[in-house]
This record gives sequence, structure tokens and C-alpha cells, in this order.
Amino acid sequence: MWHSSKIGIFIGVFILSLPTFAQNPSVSGNTDRPVASAVALETAPIIDGEVINDALWQAIEPFGNLIQVQPNFGKPASEKTEIRIAYTKETFYLSVVCYDSRPDDLVVSDARRDADLDNTDAFLFILDTYKDGQNGFIFGTNSLGVEYDGQVDNEGQGNFNANRQQGGTIGGFNLNWDASFEVRTQVGDFGWSAEFAIPVRTLRFQAGKDWGINFRRNIRKSNEIVYWSPLPLGLDLKRLSLAGTLTGLDLPSPGNLKVIPYVLGRMDNDYTIVDSKNKFTSEVGGDVKFSVTPSLTLDLTYNTDFAQVEVDDQQINLDRFNLFFPEKRPFFLENAGLFSVGSPGEVDLFFSRRIGIGDNGSVVPIIGGARLSGKLNRTNVGLLSMWTEDVQEKGIEENNFTVARVNHEFKGRSALGAVFINRQGLQSDDNYNRTIALDGKLGLGKKARLSGFFAKTKDPNDTINAHSYKLQGDYNWNNWELRAAYTEVGQGFNPEVGFLLRSSFRKPEGLILYHLRPKKEDAKILEYRPHISYRGYWNFNNFLETSFLHIDNHFEWKSGTELHTGINVTKEGVVDAFDISRGQGVLVQPGTYDHIESQIVFFTNMSKPLSINLRSVIGGSFGGTKYVESVTGRLRLGDKFNAELGLQYNNFRLPVGNFTANILRSQLSYAFKPNIYIQGLVQHNTTDKLWATNVRFGWLQQANTGLFLVWNYNTWEAGPLNNSIIVKYTRMFDLVK
Repeated sequence: MWHSSKIGIFIGVFILSLPTFAQNPSVSGNTDRPVASAVALETAPIIDGEVINDALWQAIEPFGNLIQVQPNFGKPASEKTEIRIAYTKETFYLSVVCYDSRPDDLVVSDARRDADLDNTDAFLFILDTYKDGQNGFIFGTNSLGVEYDGQVDNEGQGNFNANRQQGGTIGGFNLNWDASFEVRTQVGDFGWSAEFAIPVRTLRFQAGKDWGINFRRNIRKSNEIVYWSPLPLGLDLKRLSLAGTLTGLDLPSPGNLKVIPYVLGRMDNDYTIVDSKNKFTSEVGGDVKFSVTPSLTLDLTYNTDFAQVEVDDQQINLDRFNLFFPEKRPFFLENAGLFSVGSPGEVDLFFSRRIGIGDNGSVVPIIGGARLSGKLNRTNVGLLSMWTEDVQEKGIEENNFTVARVNHEFKGRSALGAVFINRQGLQSDDNYNRTIALDGKLGLGKKARLSGFFAKTKDPNDTINAHSYKLQGDYNWNNWELRAAYTEVGQGFNPEVGFLLRSSFRKPEGLILYHLRPKKEDAKILEYRPHISYRGYWNFNNFLETSFLHIDNHFEWKSGTELHTGINVTKEGVVDAFDISRGQGVLVQPGTYDHIESQIVFFTNMSKPLSINLRSVIGGSFGGTKYVESVTGRLRLGDKFNAELGLQYNNFRLPVGNFTANILRSQLSYAFKPNIYIQGLVQHNTTDKLWATNVRFGWLQQANTGLFLVWNYNTWEAGPLNNSIIVKYTRMFDLVK
């Protein structure tokens, strides 16, 4: 049994031993970080994508000299890039010329706003507007002029699933932050060029300070990724403590007041009701965004609606623990990282899906609320308060949800913070749940960091050990990724406005991973990633409920193909019998089950018109055998049409019975223009015998507002369940220009 004192000693020794590793001189510190200067303009440029023949841009000295992180680490980029930065009192401007010797081979995989730019020729940059080395804003585009933006906090750490439009757990990188900005591109014999115009009031910043900045370019014909400020292997654009510096800014503090109303009409039919009929309803509501200071924003919302948001991906629970469904609603995703405390995906002290969504996924209407968030010097502050209506037929009363967060950042990637989370029923004083926590991180140079939190909960129930904490040490440098951590969740810990993957456990874990690059430039292999990881869960009776030892090696070719081969040594301790088949009568009995699994993952270059992803896990499970297979195929026709078809196949052959549980997922999208698209999602769950269809049409305007048409249709073996058609129009009125 691992005890917390032993884990603490282990982490301390682990961290202290790290400086003995060899140092990569090209990224050894911040003294060699590059510096660029912005130029003040009297006349604003015309934003049309033309840079080479624009006299205004040509009068500004360009900079570039990007460095490869792949395929040939540390080598200059194979293609030239010219970057220029300018500004007026109202707008931040950036132009880039991406020279390309083969412009006919430019790759564009998706034309929609916020489309994934990893597998396309693209240019991205990050702005650290506080120069705190922790938080920033990402902007990007491809040769089609796609608008891509996101919000970064804590150098992007916090996500465990960065799927498009999901962001995994809250915190780290928020793709759903949508700014009001303009970008235009042009393609020619030289390659392609882009111009960005970002209103200063869109950004939060502290006047009179330099900004941190870094740039990334993808050159897909050679699977090349290059940066302006060099980064070690395993790090990316979000590592702001290694960004360069942008000087020459003399920006006044802008005002910001935006009103974003919506109107909505919907037709619903619930076929589970006898003599069901179509029911028409209409709603109005909206948001207000006001900058109290350039770095502190007040958001107000009334009759909050999220009809345009993509539905959840279906999941099947093949164990006895909770499933995680990520937050997708834009209001809760903006500045979400500020409110994130805990261990992402396992012990989230605040999980915004608890607001407005019932335990079974049903909608609980949100009356409205307010959020004050931003920065006071080096202190991040956040206050969120939301009110939900009562749902009498489900026994849910009116509730207020309040979150207060403060986090002070010190130099050297260190911070100390606290959070208070409260749910209060408005019809009875004894219906409440509260969580209070302290969290912090201590940067040990540029390479290592200690982090952790301690939390307690309180509710009317008389509970013991209503606590949780985690201590973690990380090292990420010189091709190594190392981690050791210990997490504990007490028997009485109950964060009702949070998420627990499982309750009541003690968990040690560790990871050792190495990025091995062949020295020969003509090698076909880009990188080997051998690694070993372990996690174990004990209950408070010292009974081992889960043990998972993973030994793996990833093979990544310069062509973009990857192969992962792994062995998992597992142990499952079952205390109480449970139905693993969800109603098919296969009951796993109490006991301890030791097994070994083989794991293979294979996927081809996703920038190609046709790509495939395979995952196979075969091995023992609860005294029998399991076959867990998934295959996903993706098809791209030009830059407008994308299709994805996936199958998850789960076959369990256990001593207590056999069963299968499968999910079929099909997604099609067509982008008429970067701001006009239609997307369809069809899912089939064989366990619930459910077919679910979601079709969304979007005609976007500023900052992801616009016209949305949504159709949802669910049916199962006995017939249709429900049907809805929703039309929603939302518009942004910028009252300070």
C-alpha cells in the first residue's frame, strides 16, 4: 500500500534528481528568446490578404527565421516566412507571407471556423498580453482564410481530450473562445499570404507592457512544423514561458460593450406521451459583455440557451465508474480555465455541466446569471453566479450556483489560489453543497514543476473524511516527459457541482516517456516514444480496486503514419457485484481479477484525402476475455466536404455470461464558405437500441453568432422517441467603436 508520506518523499527525490540530465543548449533558457517590434500606423491597411504588393506592409521590415521541431529538429524551416506587425489605437494588425515552392500542393482539410489546423498548411500565433508566461490568446488561419481562435491558461495544461469543439476537461486550452476579428488570405505563385485585424478591445491586456508572442507554421507537403521561438520536443505553442517578446506597443485602454441578443423558435414532439402533438415555443434572451477595465470583463446572461451546440458523443459504460461528457456550451467555456481546480477528468471541483443539465442529461432551464473574470495585475479573479428554474415533475427545485475564484501568479511559473463553490436550493435552507479548496504550483526552473490542491466539501449529511488532495511533480525537457503523483479522495468527499470519476480512493501514478529522434536526416522514422506508466486505486480498507501498468512504444513516421504497440498488466478488485452489460444480465461477481492485455493503435496521415484510425485491445477481463475494437475512416473531398465513419465494437466473453455493446457514429460536413456550413451526426447505440440524429446549419457572423437551424431526431426499437426543429438567430452589437 502506498501512503501519502511515501509518495511525497518519492516525488521530492524524483524532482531533485532531474537537473542531472543533459541540457539542450538551443532551448536552455529565456535569455536567447527572440524579440520583435510592432510599428505604429497612422493609416489602417486594407484587409484583403495582399501583402507582397501592399506598399504599407512593404515599408515595414519583416522578420521570420522559423526553426523546425519536426521532421529535422533544430534545422531552419525549408520555406521562407515573412511576418510583420503593426497597430493603430483601435486595432492590432499582423501580416504573414508563407512562401512555398509548390503552392499547388497546399493542403486544406476543413473550411469551417475553428477547424483543426494540425493537418493543413497553416499559420498560428499566440499573444501573451500580460507577459505573465502563463495565459494568452491563439489566432490562426489556413490558405482559405479560416478564422481560428482560442484561449490559453496555465500554458495549456489541464486538457486530457482536445477534440474539436470540446476541449476535453475544462482548463488549459479553450477552442470555444470566439473573438471578433478579421482575416483574409491570398494564394499565388509565391505560396500564400494572410492579414489579421484584431480589435484591441477583443483582447485583455495591461497598458504599457511588452507582450509575449510566438508563431507556428505547418508545411504539410513535408509534414513540417516550425516555430519562431524554439521549443523542446514535447512542447507546443502554448508553452508561453518560452515565447519571444513583442515590443513597441503603445496602446490606450479601450472600452468594450457588446450586446448579443437571440430569438428562437422551436417545434417539439415527445412521442413517449400518449396522443403526442407538435408543440411550438418561442424564446428570447441574450448576453451582455462589458469591460470593467481592459483586463476585467463582466458577462451577463438572461434565459441562457445553447440550442446550436453539437450533441454529446454517445458512450457505453463497461465498468462501475462514472462517464465523463465534456462541456460544449460557449457561455461556460469562455474563461473556463480560470475556474478549473482539481485533477482534470478525475477530480474536477467545478464542472459547469452540473448547471442546467440534470443527472440523466435532461435540460434544467437557466434563468440567467453573471460572470466577472479577468486579471488585476498578476492576480486572476473570477466570480460566477447562475440561477436555474425548478422542474417539478423531476423534483428539482430552483437553485443558485456560485463560484468564487482567485489565483495569484508569481514569477517562475508559480501560483497560489483558492476557490469557493456553492449550490443552494432556493426553497429550503438545508438543501446545499459547498466546496472550498486551495491550489498551487511551484515552477522549478523551465524544466520541472510541483503542483497540487487540497479541498473539502460540506452538506447537510454527517460525513467523515470529506476531503480530497493531490500532489504532482512534472519534468518536461531534453526529450524527457516524467510525472509522479498521488491523489486521495475521502469517503465523504461530495462535490455536487464537480465531477468524480470514482469516489473514495487513494491513487499513486507515474509516467516515464522519452522522445527519441534518429540523427540521420534521411531516416523515414520521425520519432520513437518508448514509455511506461502506472496507476493504482486503493480504497480506504487497503483493498486494491484497480491497477494498470502500461508499457508502450509509439512509432511516428515522417509520412504522418503512426503505430502504437502496448502491453497492459491489469488488476481489478470488485467489492460489490455489478451489471457490466447494462441490462443484459451479465453480473460481475466480487473478487480480484488479474489479466494482461495487448494494445495496438494505428493511424495514417490525417492531412491526406483519405485516412484511417484503428485501435485494438484484446486480453483478459473479469475472469474472461474482451475484444475492444474501434475503427474510424475519414474522407475529405477538396476543402469543403468532410466525412467520418466510426465503429466501436465491444465483445466480452466472461464466465458469468457473454455480451456485445457497439456504437456506430457517422458525421458529414460541408462548408459552402468558412462561415456557412451544414453538419450531420448520426449515432447508433446497440445497448440502448437508440438511433440519434443531429443536423446543424450555421451561417456565422461576428464571433460565432449568426443564424442556426437544428434538427434532432431520436428513435429506438419500439418507435420514435422525440423530434425537434429549432431556428435560432443571434447577433452581436458592438456599442463601442
